[in-house]
Order: sequence, then structure tokens, then C-alpha cells
Amino acid sequence: MAKSKVPGRGSSATSRVLDEPVAAAERVVEGARRSEDDKFDRLFRPTSLDDYVGQDKHKDNLRVFVEAARRRTEPLDHILLCGPPGLGKTTLAYILAHEMGVTMHTTSGPAIEHKGALAGLLTNLQDRDVLFIDEIHRLTASVEESLYPAIESYTIDVMMGEGPHASTIHLALRPFSLVGATTRTGLLTAPLLSRFGYVMRLDFYPVEDLLKIVRRSAKLLGVEIHDDGALEIAKRSRGTPRVANRLLRRVSDFALVLGNGRIDRQIAVESCERLEIDPAGLDEMDRRLLKVIIDSYQGGPVGVDTLAAALAEPRDTIEDVYEPYLLQQGFIGRTPRGRIATRKGYEHLGRALPSHGPASGGQPALF
Repeated sequence: MAKSKVPGRGSSATSRVLDEPVAAAERVVEGARRSEDDKFDRLFRPTSLDDYVGQDKHKDNLRVFVEAARRRTEPLDHILLCGPPGLGKTTLAYILAHEMGVTMHTTSGPAIEHKGALAGLLTNLQDRDVLFIDEIHRLTASVEESLYPAIESYTIDVMMGEGPHASTIHLALRPFSLVGATTRTGLLTAPLLSRFGYVMRLDFYPVEDLLKIVRRSAKLLGVEIHDDGALEIAKRSRGTPRVANRLLRRVSDFALVLGNGRIDRQIAVESCERLEIDPAGLDEMDRRLLKVIIDSYQGGPVGVDTLAAALAEPRDTIEDVYEPYLLQQGFIGRTPRGRIATRKGYEHLGRALPSHGPASGGQPALF
């Protein structure tokens, strides 16, 4: 269990944070957290909404909610943070606790194995503290049901003893704020989803915001970086701050060994080429997926199970790791019959566009 403190409060409950699921083959451009990211995440993590780059619409709303809660001397309303990994959900949770001047207690859905573990967490919370549950969609049904009265009326029932001598104790909890994070909003049950006062979906970052993040991180790392070098890293970071910071670290290694330590456009481009990350942020695996659809299946449609077999990867990895960015950027499309390559996908690989739609159906692809 991980202990986390922010200024203004005392001791914190201990609870470990499990890493988000990682792809079978770790990739520089994958947004999921790795163990090597932890110490750098702490270094790069901003502590206030003013320092947090991007998500401006949500930040403005959060400022209002935080200020209102402070004026009323009440806990912040329960908040759900959702979106792909690496966009800053955990960072925002830390910032909310810091802005409220309270302690954040961190855990994850799989770590709360039974009702007793949940009760232990909740009874250690102080007034207005923030309880952050990562991967909240992975809570067990029994734990989730026990959480409902806790977040609605700040109470929890604890079973004491076993068999005929068992009894239930009704415990009152101190008012607290639940901040949940999930990459799979669709897996949340309707009852749990309805209990959040504000659902915040984080969007992929534009290049302009990633450029600010790369500059800030380079300063924290003590790395000299030119604007053109920072821009090149930002453009290849797939709209994800964690990828931008990871790519910055890799490029700074190349700059130190192959250059004079400064990152300019030339060393950024050379480094990314060595890492097989192209100007659109696609790596070798992304291009392999595109090539299978275009070269082996004439642009599609092709089923995800067929893609998984062709790429020797699990279906879940295709759907959760490789596809989201390709779909979001318009390189591939989903149809009821399977995945298809778009005009953008053909052009990115330098392939000639077919004169008609997929050979199996004759319908135009997303051209």
C-alpha cells in the first residue's frame, strides 16, 4: 500500500497502487505506466491546477468545485476521471487533494480484495480527505456494494464474528471525497457511475500543450532543449504526456552520448528514427497492424480475432493497446464486419488507394 501526503493534514492510510495493465511488449509510445516511470512521474507531477497543462475546460470547472467546497468547509464532491492511460488522471487526483489542503489515500480496484480491506481504508480517513481508487472498474461486486453507503451517507456496516454469533456494527465515517480513475468507463456499473457528482473525461493533448509539457520536463531534468527539438518530441508523443516525458528521457540519452547534450531537431529526429517512432507517433507495431489490414486483407474489413492471430498478439492487446490511437487519429476504422484501413492509413504507408472498397464487400472504405 502506498502512503501519500499533501501539505495540511496528518497521517495517511496505507494502500498500494497497482500498475495499469501493460502491453505484452513494452513500447516507448505506450501510455500505460511502467515501473521505470514512477520516479519520473513524481518529478514531473505538478502540484496545483495552475501548473497543470491542458484540459482547460475541466480545470476551470474543478477550480469552481474546489473553491465552493472550501467555502462551505465540506468535502469535494465525488469525481470520476476517465480516459486512456498516461493523460494525468492520478496527477489530477493529487492536485485536488493539494488544492483542498487534505491528505490523499491511494489504492486500486484489485487491491481492495474484500469488505474488510475497504472498511480499513475508510475508517482511517480524516475529515474531507481524498480517497483515490485507480482502476475502479475492477472492484469486486461485494466491495462495490459496500462502497455505496460509504459515499452516499458516510456509513459502513462491518461484520463481526462468524456463524450464529456474528453481528453487524454500523460505523459512521468522516466525510470524504472519492476520486475514481478508469480507462474502461464502459465496465463501470450504472449504480456506481450514478454516484459520482462529476465525470471528467480526459482528452488526448494537442501538440501545443505537449510542447509546454516537454519544455517544463526538460527544465526539471536539467536538459537543454531547443524549441524545434521539443516540438519534434511533442509531435511524436501521441497526444499523451507520459509518452512525451518518456520520449524526452530517451532522446536526452541519445543527445548525451551522440551529441553535446543539447536536444535540437536533428538529434530528436535521429533518436526517434532509432526508436522506430515515425513523425505521426506510430511505432513498428502500429505499422505492422496497418500493413496486415492493407497488404494481407486488401484494406479490410478484417475481424479483430484474425488480426490478433496474424500479429501473434492477444485480442485484448489489439483492442486496448494498439487500436485506440490508430482509431482516434483516423488511420483505421471500425465497421460491423471488422477493421478497415482509411485513406490516411494508405497514405501513411505510401500505398496506392484501391479503386473500390474492400474486395469482400465492395463497399467504399473510409476514403
